[in-house]
Amino acid sequence: MINGTTLRSSAVKVVESVVASTTLDHSVVTVNGNNNGQRQNIPTKKQLVDPHRQGLMVEGGVGYRQTIVIRSYEVGPDKTATLESILNLLQETALNHVWMSGLLGDGFGATHGMIRNDLIWVVSRMQVLIDYYPIWGEVVEIDTWVGASGKNGMRRDWLIKSQATGHIFARATSTWVMMNRKTRRLSKMPEEVRDELVPWFIEKQAIEEEAPEKIVKLNKQAKYMNSDLKPKRSDLDMNQHVNNVKYVRWMLETIPDHVLENHQLSGITLEYRRECGSADIVESLCEPEEDEMVSNLMEQHYNTSLLNGLSLASSSAAEIINGGGVLTCIDQIQRPIRYTHLLQTKGEKQNDEIVRGRTSWKRKLSTMHLPPNTICGM
Repeated sequence: MINGTTLRSSAVKVVESVVASTTLDHSVVTVNGNNNGQRQNIPTKKQLVDPHRQGLMVEGGVGYRQTIVIRSYEVGPDKTATLESILNLLQETALNHVWMSGLLGDGFGATHGMIRNDLIWVVSRMQVLIDYYPIWGEVVEIDTWVGASGKNGMRRDWLIKSQATGHIFARATSTWVMMNRKTRRLSKMPEEVRDELVPWFIEKQAIEEEAPEKIVKLNKQAKYMNSDLKPKRSDLDMNQHVNNVKYVRWMLETIPDHVLENHQLSGITLEYRRECGSADIVESLCEPEEDEMVSNLMEQHYNTSLLNGLSLASSSAAEIINGGGVLTCIDQIQRPIRYTHLLQTKGEKQNDEIVRGRTSWKRKLSTMHLPPNTICGM
């Protein structure tokens, strides 16, 4: 029998062996007269292991896995990783994957062929499903890979799982298209770029979606609104537009406080319409997809009438269960609450959409006050 310590030691030896036998070919890139390449050491050939980032190639050498420890500044008051931290980790592992591939030029994830054609990546759609949030100090593994999306797009997927148990915490998928860096218009994929990318494509999906559910456009009659949002310099990425994570922050600021306090986000879908620049003024609109009063009344009914000293072992409780009372109510409370979102610029003549979104929220188990004698899972 081999214990976990022996397995980890063996894994370390394998990694060290691969690192020692791998030729590290790096480029020296000069940007604006600065020889930053000596500090970045961007590989010009495919690397199998990155000891500095605790990353390695998987899936036959075309997928990427990175081991991450959840840091103190990546968690919220409940000591679990925030959504923003998770999205930042997805972006980081995606860029590290391109870094390890040997295809990275001096752009923000752009390949050599893309740079020659003045092209950059822009995300058109993203979906994240979260079952469990990693906690502070937990070690997780993030797998990411790419695949084809139509003729001119690319799909990138992720899995976040516990290193200790292999349990999957979250899944994510995204669709990317190319934009001309100078004209800011979408572009077809040049053949030389296609030749670079196709060998890396994997026919596997983290989230199976046959027909994505349409996200409706909100208007000024939305129940919640936050106006006059203005990007800061710190919100801009290397492509000089607002980072995707900032969009999510603006969206979540419109969610009612009582939902944020008692629920966790379990899913988010984003449909990007246009980029947002530093000079734009932004509005964030939000609308619940069902009557919030019904959910609140159902919850109050559960917390008072049904839990007033009631035990599932009693005959009265049994009658309620047979009638679907308690379990139906619990099921209703645990059913995700959904909100539709819209970020748009404020213009003199018209408002331009930036991104549409949908969020799903599930009840935190710590805020579901079950009675002492309740037997769960029956």
